[in-house]
Amino acid sequence: MKVLDNSNKHLLPILPDIISEKLNKKADKIKFIGGGSYGRVYKVVLSDGEIIAVKAYRIQGSQYDEAEQLKLLSVNTSVKMPEVLFTYEDEDTAILAMSFCPGQNVLNPMFLLKSRKLKQKFAGDVIAGMLEWHSVTNDKFGFLGNSVYDSWYDFYKTEMQKPWLNELEKLCDNGKFSRKKLNLLKEASEIFDSTCPKNSTPVLIHGDLNIMNIMADPKTFNLIAFIDPCGSMWADREYDLFQFRNMWGDAYGLYETYKQKYKLSEYADFRVAYYGAMNEAHCRLGGGLIMPLWEFLCNRRLKKEMRKLG
Repeated sequence: MKVLDNSNKHLLPILPDIISEKLNKKADKIKFIGGGSYGRVYKVVLSDGEIIAVKAYRIQGSQYDEAEQLKLLSVNTSVKMPEVLFTYEDEDTAILAMSFCPGQNVLNPMFLLKSRKLKQKFAGDVIAGMLEWHSVTNDKFGFLGNSVYDSWYDFYKTEMQKPWLNELEKLCDNGKFSRKKLNLLKEASEIFDSTCPKNSTPVLIHGDLNIMNIMADPKTFNLIAFIDPCGSMWADREYDLFQFRNMWGDAYGLYETYKQKYKLSEYADFRVAYYGAMNEAHCRLGGGLIMPLWEFLCNRRLKKEMRKLG
């Protein structure tokens, strides 16, 4: 796994040539439109008027993973998702070109001003699209193309919980992570181990459906598209829900709407809070974007759910 320069300064001079080679079209305009934990996204207007999105990644190989995820997810939901156009890689570059999805992501605070009725409709549409994924099942838990675990608990503990805690321990020893935060995660992990469902069914998940990755029409607040899957896999459905509570996702009632549409297990609130806190800590390990505010809120929610359990 090679970590690339996050600025991608070298990309803009060569991107027109890459597009011409792959699509046989000229790039008339290229504009940076945003970025997340692992990449930067550019809006490209082609010579024939077509608009595409090009995502440049920090970690080489990520473009192939996301392309695979987009293809599988898009055929299993009625909600629009970007169409994969091409992937490209050289020594310093890893990109994925996709069709462009219009609208605004609902991280935009202007959506908070929408009426309660519109928010309820929006949340219902989001959950309906997600439930289409969650109706697609598999025999085993695990990563796409490599699902080998009989239980979600075994998969999560082996592939995520144990290695993440071990690496966070090393960061603590080097003074790069709070010992207090790690102790919280360790205590919560013990509770998780005793409450994790042992007999759940593997379902297809998006993996990163937070409010930055849900696109809506700024005027009507109608759902337009889901974008940017990350960590799609065959998982317990509850693992797909913690992202709903990141940032101000609760303002749209996404998690609560899911619970209204599908009955979750007894300890779901705790586990969703646990997944959120563990994910924020994991961002320190995988080169992701560290957001101290979101980390604080996730840890506070986790403590609250732990107190409920006594």
